[in-house]
Amino acid sequence: MGWLTQPYEWRGECRSPPAGASSWPPRRREACANDQAQPASLVAVTARSNTSKADQDPAEWLPPAPDALYRYGAEWTATKLRWGLTVDEAEQDRLLDIAAGCGDTAVEFTPAP
Repeated sequence: MGWLTQPYEWRGECRSPPAGASSWPPRRREACANDQAQPASLVAVTARSNTSKADQDPAEWLPPAPDALYRYGAEWTATKLRWGLTVDEAEQDRLLDIAAGCGDTAVEFTPAP
């Protein structure tokens, strides 16, 4: 694995797209999409990974690196909790499956203002 050296090789990814936020005022949706106060909300990913994920939730897409699965599940859950975002049944089932194997991985979040 090499280093990413060109700006076009990486993207900032919103950990959890704001599903359930359609009724929010524009300012709150923007704050959620650009949340830099919670480290897990925005992460740097490769352009390829960001493109393959698109706006899919964990029921539809998981990171290709097995060692990233538990962190991804915890960060996704933390972002949902931080912003009070909804989950559908398939997403919840997948998150519970991930959590069952996480051992002592903690979900840490601060409620959004």
